[in-house]
Amino acid sequence: MQQQSSNSEAALHAVDYWQVIKNRYGVILMTLLLVFMTAAVITYVMPRKFESRAVVQVNPSNRFGTVFGDNSNLQSQMTPQFFATQFEIIRSQLTLRRVVDKLRLTNRWNVSEEEALMTLTGIVQAQNIRGTDLIEITVLHPGAEDARDIAVEVYEAYKTRRVQEETDLSENALQQLEQAVLEHSDVVEEKRKQRDNLQRRAPSVVRDFLTGTTGSTYQSMQANVEAQVEAAKSGLAELDSMIVSIDRLNADEVIRYAANLESAGQDLKMLFPEYQEQVRMLSGMQVQGLGARHPNVLAQKSSVESLFKQLQASVVSFKDSLKLKRETKNAELTELNKRLVEVKELSRENLILMTQIQTVHDEFITQQKLLDEMKQKLTTDRINLRQPQNIIQLHEEPVVARIPSSPKVNIALILGAVVGLVFGIGIAFFLEYLDTSVKTLEDVERYLQVPVLAVIPKDVGILHKQSGMSPDAEAYRILRTNIEFNRKNPEDNALTVVSGGAGEGKSTTLVNLAYICAQGGYTTLMIDADLRRPRLHTFFDINNSVGLTNYLTTELMLEDVILQTPVDNLFFMPSGILPADAAGILNSRRMSELIADVKQRFDLVLVDSPPILGVSDASVLASEVDLTMIVVQHRKLPRNMLLRVKQSVENVGGHVIGVVLNNVDVRSDSQYQYYTSYYTYYAPAESQMPQSVPSTASRPSTPSAASSSNQNDTLY
Repeated sequence: MQQQSSNSEAALHAVDYWQVIKNRYGVILMTLLLVFMTAAVITYVMPRKFESRAVVQVNPSNRFGTVFGDNSNLQSQMTPQFFATQFEIIRSQLTLRRVVDKLRLTNRWNVSEEEALMTLTGIVQAQNIRGTDLIEITVLHPGAEDARDIAVEVYEAYKTRRVQEETDLSENALQQLEQAVLEHSDVVEEKRKQRDNLQRRAPSVVRDFLTGTTGSTYQSMQANVEAQVEAAKSGLAELDSMIVSIDRLNADEVIRYAANLESAGQDLKMLFPEYQEQVRMLSGMQVQGLGARHPNVLAQKSSVESLFKQLQASVVSFKDSLKLKRETKNAELTELNKRLVEVKELSRENLILMTQIQTVHDEFITQQKLLDEMKQKLTTDRINLRQPQNIIQLHEEPVVARIPSSPKVNIALILGAVVGLVFGIGIAFFLEYLDTSVKTLEDVERYLQVPVLAVIPKDVGILHKQSGMSPDAEAYRILRTNIEFNRKNPEDNALTVVSGGAGEGKSTTLVNLAYICAQGGYTTLMIDADLRRPRLHTFFDINNSVGLTNYLTTELMLEDVILQTPVDNLFFMPSGILPADAAGILNSRRMSELIADVKQRFDLVLVDSPPILGVSDASVLASEVDLTMIVVQHRKLPRNMLLRVKQSVENVGGHVIGVVLNNVDVRSDSQYQYYTSYYTYYAPAESQMPQSVPSTASRPSTPSAASSSNQNDTLY
């Protein structure tokens, strides 16, 4: 729902904008024609100029910057900055000065050199053709041949300058490259000398290094010594473990432990089994029951003890041999550690020397390769320098133009029409912004705080001279109905019609309203109280020599000044002879009595009055009658003037019942079309319309109050 509301509001704004354009179409059209004619005149008086152009392709320099066919840097030069630079070079003073000298423009145009340069700067243009690498050099000049000659010479001058600049740049770059080759040759020779000096310092090592054997020899030697050191450490640790174990055992355990070792002596290994056999035999004797003093037992014990002593001596000798071995192993380990340190130091020194040689050799190879590349590039650049370069190609030669290219009449006229239309619409909206007149119903109700009783279309005629069933009558029927429902008191039946200024249609509105009310069955009296410029009598072709002023200033009876119109129930009181003091006559007791009397005699009394702004007559009438209706012409008076109209009525005690918005162009103001669009739909066909009433007037008797009271209480 919210989205639909927003769409509706946007549509209303669009309709409002279109409405402004429709209302101000005259201003828009006038502005459009004025700007269009101005553009046409300016285009006509502008001098004709002829255009000549040269289309060239500008290539970047390819003499230098390419190595072994690498052209990637050429593409990187084709940037917008490159083309912008070429544009400025083409239009520079140095290029154009060559054109001036070559064509002798100072004599040809009879101007100074500076003036010729300024003229060329204004007529020579350079731009890139979109989507291509082409540059368009255009010259716009009143002379077709001059334009062609200048375009040719600008191209030639630019080409000459560009070729010369490229040649100078190439030769300079070639000299710099030759100098760089010489300097780099010295660097390569220095690296070669450093490598030879290192080779002479250690020729054998370098030879082994170059054959690839030196590195593996030193590595295997160091690995062998390290293995020997580890083996010596293991043997020494084993001896220390054996010595510690023997020191912790008793005599029997030591003998038993030592006899089982692989490293035990032969005497210890031979005596220990014999000792075990003698001990077993001694135990057998004891088991047989021989006593400790038995000769065999004693002899056996003596043999066992003798063998035990021999074993102890062998163990002592074995322990001494172990200590001797440990000392030997320790001395061997010390010697191996020294040798390992020597091997490592020798390996490190040789590795450092080989690394230096390798580094110097690699640098020499790198510099030598770079030198070869520079020499090859130098050779290539020398060849390129001797070859012709195609840095500028001409794709379209300048020609003599047959027809002028400036001014462009069609474009100028179209642009003038567009600018005129836009400017006219802008003026229309600006005038609409400055216009403070009443434009919509909302404006009336917002500023005057009174309801709009009816919207009267533009060019509505006099209804009683037409048919009562015409579509225009429907607007006044709506007015009649709204008056009935907006008056608070049914007895308030005297109503004056006022306007802010002359020509707003209040008299026509009053006549048509009176006619519609009379058709509705109401006895209606029209009083022409506009004693400045009375008009009501002209609508009925009645003589106004006798009327209101005669009644107010003489003793005439009411029946003498009220006339019966050709329309049933419609009566009319003319203005009478125009007095010198209209306000004084209207502001009299007899006028008040007149209003009170006709209110009793008629169902509805409509009083016409002069414009309320500027004269006091309308204010006097507004104070005498019950209700006041303001007629406002659409888009005429400013809002502040309408406020003064309302204040003038209220200041004298009058009551404004509402506003009639008159003379509305419903065909252009679409917001009012729904007020009147159904009039035609409900209007009867022409064959069904009644015959018009003859336009004659008589002076019948005035209706009495009793007869008027029999009418209906409503107007519709």
